[in-house]
Amino acid sequence: MSDKHVIEINGIKMEVDLRHAKRIDMMRVGDRVKVLVKQYGNEYKINAGTIIGFEPFKELPTIIVAYLDVTYNEAAVKFLYFNSASKDVDIVAAVDDDALDVNKAGVLAQMDRAIQKKEDEVADLRLKREFFLANFRAYWPEHAPVVAGEGA
Repeated sequence: MSDKHVIEINGIKMEVDLRHAKRIDMMRVGDRVKVLVKQYGNEYKINAGTIIGFEPFKELPTIIVAYLDVTYNEAAVKFLYFNSASKDVDIVAAVDDDALDVNKAGVLAQMDRAIQKKEDEVADLRLKREFFLANFRAYWPEHAPVVAGEGA
């Protein structure tokens, strides 16, 4: 089996000895990346992401990546701090036309549903608070001092 591989770069064919080849990716803040994250057991999931920062620590330089973790019922933006100590995760530059991987309308719809759910929970808690204040007055004498933020 040969360790040589022919590659073409900008119309120039080169033979590369893969035993000594080293891959170098130039990445900048704002670049699209693919994030490979270990799931359960030996399963991995590929997520679309973007580089949002670099932290040039002397001991452990770190790339900060924001990536989408889209499931059936949730679209979450997660953050990855990628460095030489990272385990069960990898990143590569997104080189394909992968616009189909990120469905903007679908992600926004899932986020809007999550926002609405939380707003409904807040409204429910406010109604319960008002109910409590209106219906449990008998537990406190009328001349008791009013506590700050107590309400009606």
